[in-house]
Amino acid sequence: MSEYQYYEFLAVDRPLSKAEVTQVRALSTRADITTTRFVNEYHWGDFRGDATKLVEELYDAHLYFANWGSRRLLLRLPAAVLPAKAASVYALDESLSVRTRNGRTLLDFCPESDDGGEEDWEAMASWTLSVFIGLRAELAAGDLRPLYLAWLAGLGVWELADDDEEEYAREVEPPVPAGLGTLTGPQQALAEFLRVDPDLLSVAAQASAAATEPRADRKRLASFIAELPAAEKDTLLLNAAMGSEPLPGAQLLARYREAARGHRDTASEVRRSAAHLLDAAHAQRTGRLEREDAAREAAERRRVEAAEAARADRLDHLARNAEQTWDTVEDLIAQKHSTAYDRASALLDDLRAVHARTGDVTAFEERAGRLREAHRGKPALMRRFDEIGIPHPCQRPARK
Repeated sequence: MSEYQYYEFLAVDRPLSKAEVTQVRALSTRADITTTRFVNEYHWGDFRGDATKLVEELYDAHLYFANWGSRRLLLRLPAAVLPAKAASVYALDESLSVRTRNGRTLLDFCPESDDGGEEDWEAMASWTLSVFIGLRAELAAGDLRPLYLAWLAGLGVWELADDDEEEYAREVEPPVPAGLGTLTGPQQALAEFLRVDPDLLSVAAQASAAATEPRADRKRLASFIAELPAAEKDTLLLNAAMGSEPLPGAQLLARYREAARGHRDTASEVRRSAAHLLDAAHAQRTGRLEREDAAREAAERRRVEAAEAARADRLDHLARNAEQTWDTVEDLIAQKHSTAYDRASALLDDLRAVHARTGDVTAFEERAGRLREAHRGKPALMRRFDEIGIPHPCQRPARK
């Protein structure tokens, strides 16, 4: 495949102005550009703009991938919804960086590239930001599973490097969010995007509580809102009406869930080291692969046994109808086409096995040799006879 690069940007909280669309259009004459979306594919050359700067200034999300394995997902959220300090504990250089610009937190999911592969490329080719944009609302509502997935992806890179066991022992996992064992659709897509090892995710999920409901309990949320100071509620409503503060509902849910988490006893929570997680994932992977190999071997044995039993039944039938089968071989050869020749050769091979059962292979070879002599002018048939080892009449051993 020739070079391929995909660029997409989305504006979620507010559309671009006419002047901003003109500004973006100057970066590409072929891109599909609206007030909320920019998308372009490159089969040669490169995007002239600065993707990071565009997200800092205009867009709320950016997706990039190339057919040589590079990929990047950039999300922008109001810092009031997701403070950079809260997100930074999940950052690893190999998978996620976090920074703040103009009151917004930027999450840069940029896993280290690999050679990709045909299967990997087929998955990438179907990606658009619509697959991932739901992550933004989840994060805004206090669901930090996407950030933990990024941290796991970084550990996966460490495991492949396998060069600093002391650092693995020192590195302790960040807070484990609930629901790692039941990811949402966007989170599953992110796990694939980040190349999170399934066994590592499975091991990590063992310390994750059950997923909370996607929506807060109405009565409890109502009670929480009722206890908020009137001035805060007035500000929330005003910002929602004016559109000056994006995601007001998500901000409120995030505050509610944070308060709910604050009431839980987390003193007994044990943080695992990277070394512990990697070792446990290796052990699980080894056991799983051994079980899969054993299952494949058992399935292959069953297939072979079934095939042998079926052939034995077929040979029993042929033994009772040997003369009729020889006639069928003659009829098939008379049809003079490749499919009939294939069937005739297969029947001859079975007839030889029937004769071998009784120890009378010589009788088979004499009759098959006469058949070969009678049809020696059919090259396609002769090739098939050679393939199954039907000897020429002159090659048959002389009787003593």
